[in-house]
Amino acid sequence: MHLVIIGNGIAGITAARHVRTLDPGARITVVSGESAHFYARTALMYVYMGQMTLGHTKPYEDRFWPESRIGLVQDVVEEVDTSAKALRLRSGRSLGFDRLLIATGSRWRRGGWPGEHLGGVQGLYGLPDLAAMEADTAGVERAVVVGGGLIGVEMAEMLRTRGIGVTLLVREAGYLDFVLPPEESAMVAREIRRHGVDLRFGTEVREIAGEGRVRAVVTTDGEEIPAGFVGVAIGVEPNVGFLAGSGVEVGRGVLVNERFETNVPGVFAAGDCAEHCDPPPGRAAVEQLWYSGRLHGATVAHAICGRPRAYAPGPFYNSAKFFDLEYQVYGRITPVLRDDEGTFYWEHPDGRKAVRIQFERDGGATRVVGFNVMGVRFRQIVCERWIGEGVSLAHVVAHLGAANFDPEFFEQHEPAIVAAYNREHPEAPVVWKQKKGWRRWMSPDRRGLVGADIPPGRALP
Repeated sequence: MHLVIIGNGIAGITAARHVRTLDPGARITVVSGESAHFYARTALMYVYMGQMTLGHTKPYEDRFWPESRIGLVQDVVEEVDTSAKALRLRSGRSLGFDRLLIATGSRWRRGGWPGEHLGGVQGLYGLPDLAAMEADTAGVERAVVVGGGLIGVEMAEMLRTRGIGVTLLVREAGYLDFVLPPEESAMVAREIRRHGVDLRFGTEVREIAGEGRVRAVVTTDGEEIPAGFVGVAIGVEPNVGFLAGSGVEVGRGVLVNERFETNVPGVFAAGDCAEHCDPPPGRAAVEQLWYSGRLHGATVAHAICGRPRAYAPGPFYNSAKFFDLEYQVYGRITPVLRDDEGTFYWEHPDGRKAVRIQFERDGGATRVVGFNVMGVRFRQIVCERWIGEGVSLAHVVAHLGAANFDPEFFEQHEPAIVAAYNREHPEAPVVWKQKKGWRRWMSPDRRGLVGADIPPGRALP
């Protein structure tokens, strides 16, 4: 079998690794015009900020590729001919395949504004964008970043490390207020402003002004904001334009089933560019997350090798960092609750740490469905287990120490959280039963840790 993988991101390379294990005799070729080897896209901001080098972004040593017998063709796919099982490359070369994995990821989305093609206007997704940003911000004093998502904050932080003044334009009334509840949204906004960013809500772009190169951003209110650089962070879209005429069905992304098979036999898609025809409960049809791309790659490898298994991602998870404020979300957290839902929220007096637990009501019982964690760290395996088992809110609060993932000598906030819970529920107060600490994790008595014993052979996180 000759497997050709278009794209060398997390989904494609994870699939290549698993296929090599499942089928040692397979020939594997990765086609990418971006870089010689796989790199961690999430680390690009730290290269710009001087905290890492490009070499640090490689998850594997260079010797990994020849030792794993994974070949690389540095080229761009212009056309996919599924009937002939061949790719036409920009160099003019044709590359045949027995099975094909489309793992081309996403590209940053443009806003359709006049002037958006001026020099110094760009998004941030891959290495070419990083190189362009490095060149286009040299000597710049003021910049505007458009878009209130995670990449927008990353770009703002990158620019601030160079001493560049930043105005961050967000069209919504609050930061990520369609995802974050009001308290967390306000906390992130305070953190952004604390680092000298001019954060403006309810503001949209009318046009980008300049001649050859950007000079300013003009808002729909008519205000002209000087800018020598404009970062576009209004989202990404699946990179699937090259599939026109291939016979592969495309919606927003490449349409796939639960095994990441497309409508064309022998052709698969995974990662940011894949769109689930029937997404798992609680998951988006297009999942543009690093860890979900890794799960995609592991799942599609089994289908490629004739051992298909359904995609089972478990509870939703994501993490981010807003300047110095760390953020984790597990399961379902919504800014607007259903009638059968409730939420418990604790915030530290310093306004930079918070824990939210969302739950469902069933009569007098509660079942935890999600966690928002700001400024502290929880253990993923514990939160997922609590959500999967549907344990009660009271049980979670009493055993919160089991989820605590902060270093051993960091301040523990569980006593304050339990006290806050008891003030809200004086009719049924809980006792803090589970404390953190490596001695507790090494103890053979783990009952109460996550509602049940850890299965034999399952390592503790």
